[in-house]
Amino acid sequence: MVVSLFSFLGPVSFATLFGAFSPPQVPAKPALTVTVRNKLNFARPAETISLPWAKLPAAVRQLGATTLQVRDAATKQPLVSQVLDLDADGQPDELLFQTDMPAKGQKKFTVEAGQPAAAAPERTTFARFVPERTDDFAWENDRVAFRTYGPVAEQMADKKDPSGTLTSGMDCWLKRVPYPIINKWYGRHVNEKPFAYHTDIGEGYDPYHVGGSRGVGGTGVLIDKKLYTSRNFTSYKILAAGPIRTVFELTYAPWQAGGRTITETKRISLDLGSNLTRFEQHMSADTPLPNCTIGLTLHEQKGEVQADRKAGWFRYWEKIDDSYLGTAVVAEPRYITDYQDHRTTEKDQSQLWIVTKPTQNVVVFYSGFGWQKSGQFASAAAWDAYLANFTQRLASPLQVTM
Repeated sequence: MVVSLFSFLGPVSFATLFGAFSPPQVPAKPALTVTVRNKLNFARPAETISLPWAKLPAAVRQLGATTLQVRDAATKQPLVSQVLDLDADGQPDELLFQTDMPAKGQKKFTVEAGQPAAAAPERTTFARFVPERTDDFAWENDRVAFRTYGPVAEQMADKKDPSGTLTSGMDCWLKRVPYPIINKWYGRHVNEKPFAYHTDIGEGYDPYHVGGSRGVGGTGVLIDKKLYTSRNFTSYKILAAGPIRTVFELTYAPWQAGGRTITETKRISLDLGSNLTRFEQHMSADTPLPNCTIGLTLHEQKGEVQADRKAGWFRYWEKIDDSYLGTAVVAEPRYITDYQDHRTTEKDQSQLWIVTKPTQNVVVFYSGFGWQKSGQFASAAAWDAYLANFTQRLASPLQVTM
């Protein structure tokens, strides 16, 4: 006689029967563990960790940007992350996240399947073209904001229109709130009154004068004590728009410098938590370039210049209205050949010149500002300490192992 096992068990499902004999489920292991080490003896807040996408394990790359989660391994807290596609080929190039690193410390992070942590809209980086204010290009993060000027503003200036602007200098917008202000301030310009952003109603304002100067970090070529510069940018391309890093490119029409024809493109990026914008300056000429010179305007020459050439930082501290502003340029010492405190009676031409030697037609530098009224820097000494700290962080990048 053939007896079925099921006649002894009564009604039962295959899932119930064979589930009883299945091995216990083991939680999936993280696809990747990342260890970050800080060798310096001071804490490093708001450090951006960049993982090259091509070096990530295949299991992580297969997750893609929308189903990839970065966690702090100790707290299990999901972190805001950002995937960059800088060449616009539809394939990721970098995975970014941020952390605060303790002095002489290390942290571990996991990269695994999951929903990316949502970024807070009030804490981000941002950039856009601004046709409603002629044709500015503006960018910001939670600490600073900047703008520069496009071809329509140049054409208006050439026609002697007082609303025109002719400069490739960089303008500071002094904000004292962590949330984005660019759209709001330009909205005031359009909807309240022209140039309303020159008035502080509690968020900050734009009192910084650029004119024909380099502003904060504009560039040129110094030949026989004369600085040659480009005109306004002619085109732009946004490559990434936050939340951790904003990246864009500005291209300039060919321009003349001492008989040379110069071509110029700037790749500009700004990270969350930083007072300094990163400039990757691409310059070439039909004959070898003698230098790339970076400028900081000295305005009425009433401020104080301070520099540490060996470390690679240069700054100006000046009074603007009822507060003080520090501006700065930072570069790795290997680029720097000289700096000059250039004073003149010529309008907008008193400037601190930082003379650099490009490597294969490229020089990388950082430029930005700290405003006393923002509450970030109480004094020139505090601004100097920030710059000294920044140069040490550049010289000793975090050690990242996967």
